[in-house]
Amino acid sequence: MSGSEVTREGLRGVRPGREATPGTEAGRRRGRGGRRAEQPMVPPAEFASYYGKPILNAPVWRSPDIPGYLFLGGLAGGSSLLAAGAQLTGRPGLARASKAAAASAVCLGLAGLVHDLGRPARFANMLRVFKVTSPMSVGSWILSGYVPAAGAAAACALTGRLPRAGAAATAAAAVLAPGLASYTAALFTDTAVPAWHDGYREMPFVFAGSAAVAAGGFGLLAAPLGESQPAHNLAVFGVATEAAAFERMMRRMGMAAETYRSGRAGAYIRAGQVLSALGAAGALLGRAADGRGRAISALSGVSLLAASAATRWGIFHAGLASARDPKYTVVPQRERREVRQRELTGTHGRATS
Repeated sequence: MSGSEVTREGLRGVRPGREATPGTEAGRRRGRGGRRAEQPMVPPAEFASYYGKPILNAPVWRSPDIPGYLFLGGLAGGSSLLAAGAQLTGRPGLARASKAAAASAVCLGLAGLVHDLGRPARFANMLRVFKVTSPMSVGSWILSGYVPAAGAAAACALTGRLPRAGAAATAAAAVLAPGLASYTAALFTDTAVPAWHDGYREMPFVFAGSAAVAAGGFGLLAAPLGESQPAHNLAVFGVATEAAAFERMMRRMGMAAETYRSGRAGAYIRAGQVLSALGAAGALLGRAADGRGRAISALSGVSLLAASAATRWGIFHAGLASARDPKYTVVPQRERREVRQRELTGTHGRATS
């Protein structure tokens, strides 16, 4: 082989006396001839950050305080709505149980929230201003109005005193209940955590459905069987709403949806789905059963309460997982940037033509 031939072969990436390797021009020519397939020479990209640190700061919220607050807030909000409906339709047993559940759940949830904050004064500091664009500010004011209303409604129902005041407190709690049950969804999706932020469209419906599941489950567990019809209906409605919204969220989110299917979060979500299906089936069966209807309704209620709790814990841990792994931040950003570039290029092309 002459010197000029050696030079040409070297420029083409082939060493003298050796076969052409995949990834070179000669190797690609041989691949097109069918004798050797082209092999990638660049390893798959690994998403990492400097010094192995996450790109996002992980949320400082802790378990069980915050996921417990999510579950108890949903239970309280759903129970207040159920209590108002039971009171209007003449079901005193269901109304009394739901009012007691609402007051107890919101007090326990508030205790968990304050414990996570570290000092009660931090919650009081949130009430210094009212900012419509801040889910935390709006939620703090909802809590400050809901807690006394739910407490007064439960006290009047359990003691049998001041029925008119109790009815007014029940109505006030029911008005604030939807905000209490769903504002935490806005609070979570207002962060930069991919598994939470990317589900901003459907997350409020998931939280509202989960709240209905919990409230319906407690009604089935605690109310007399003859008065549990609204709890059956609310539970089935909640299961259907949560399942439909969650499935739509998974299809739309893209890569961040992986965090809801794997690890600790995936285990919680799958458990919640199974328990929801069992609870809904038990609610329907208990309504039709005669002798064993009370036992079936109670078991269904426990299953639904556990399902709602599992969903909230799963959502919480999915957010933590997505904040720890940089790929859930980097890849969607690159995809959004490429989409914008294509849109700009198409707009510029149409303008020039």
